[in-house]
Amino acid sequence: MGVPGPVPGSPGMPDAPVPDREEVDRALARLGAEYEAIETSLLALQDHAGRRLLEGADLSGTTKERWAATERSITVLWSLFDAYTATLEAAREVRARRRWPSPEDLAELTELLRGDGVTVPGTADEGTDQESGPAGRGERYSLEELVDRMNGLYARSLDVIVAADAVWSALPARIDLLAAELQRTRSLAHSVGVRPGEHPAGDDLERITDELARLRAQVIADPLAFWVSSSTGSSAPGGGRPDTARYDRAARALEDIRREVAAVLDVRQDAEQRLMQLRDVLSRADRTLTEARQARGEVLAKIAASEVPAVSGPPTALHEQLAAAAEYRRRSLWHRLSPLLDSLEERAEDELHRARESLTAVTAPLAVRAELRGRLDAYRAKLARHGLAEDPLLVERYDIARRMLWSAPCDLRAAEHAVWRYQQAAAEALVPQQVEGKGES
Repeated sequence: MGVPGPVPGSPGMPDAPVPDREEVDRALARLGAEYEAIETSLLALQDHAGRRLLEGADLSGTTKERWAATERSITVLWSLFDAYTATLEAAREVRARRRWPSPEDLAELTELLRGDGVTVPGTADEGTDQESGPAGRGERYSLEELVDRMNGLYARSLDVIVAADAVWSALPARIDLLAAELQRTRSLAHSVGVRPGEHPAGDDLERITDELARLRAQVIADPLAFWVSSSTGSSAPGGGRPDTARYDRAARALEDIRREVAAVLDVRQDAEQRLMQLRDVLSRADRTLTEARQARGEVLAKIAASEVPAVSGPPTALHEQLAAAAEYRRRSLWHRLSPLLDSLEERAEDELHRARESLTAVTAPLAVRAELRGRLDAYRAKLARHGLAEDPLLVERYDIARRMLWSAPCDLRAAEHAVWRYQQAAAEALVPQQVEGKGES
């Protein structure tokens, strides 16, 4: 609804002379066009889909209060339009009396078009303030004031209708789509054991289901409670946007659950392979510990005066948990199997690493003995290349070291000292050979 320019002789032109015939005709034509625009706007408001929804809805809260006030405003709006129509028709009747209006006709037309003689009957709501309708009976307006009043009422009424319609157009459909996705997720979650009371995600699904049901009911009953007015201060009807904060939180929570259910599905698909790998890792750990225990007995029998660490028993707790994991798989309790497999895989690798370290620690004395044997034979071979292998001192020290290294139990400390003495003697015997070789060269 547009606001017309000042009619000649209206309160905006208080000192203008009485208009002539041409001015009157132009004013009537302008008012006629304005009448058509106002009527079109009011009929569009009457037929607006949002208005029909508001009239048929069981409203509550903010929307109920604002719609009740809007209905009163629309009633007043039509009363004002009726008064505008009657005044315009009266002016047209006066103009239609004569082709050339008399001074009396022009005076009457001036009063109708410029004066404040438009009387608007009071409404049934005597307590309505100036924002929604006349406060008393028989209020008088000029045509310009009447149009300004209609424009204000129309804008406020349309704002309520457009805002409610925007919320209803945006949120319920999105909530329904999210609810359908929620049902699919619930069905899938149920198939992998994610159920209320058995898994936190199952409880979250129930909570989101209840939240969406409450949200949809509240949006339908009180759409204006979910409307955020524009922060720019726009005066256009419906300036703002639907408030989707609660919907967005529910959507994010559902997405988190979908990812968790997808992870559980992944567990179901590769559970057997992971269980087989776990059995293999624990079997290798058991064999390594068995080998370490056997090696420890050998070390204790063959090596004297050596501290040999104890070897722990098989990882009974891990085997029990592995059996529990297999039972979870058999019963399709995927939500319980998933975290158990993650924990078992990490602990099984740790157990295999510990078993290997235990074997290494237990067999360390044997490795030392083997290294001393290799060193003793290497020096003997070197002496043989220089023709010194039969030296009595060297033969004596070699025999002492060899008896120590090849006897059981072997005293590693004494054997190491004997090998060292043999090395020293060998080095002393090799020095003259090296000096003689240099002199000859």
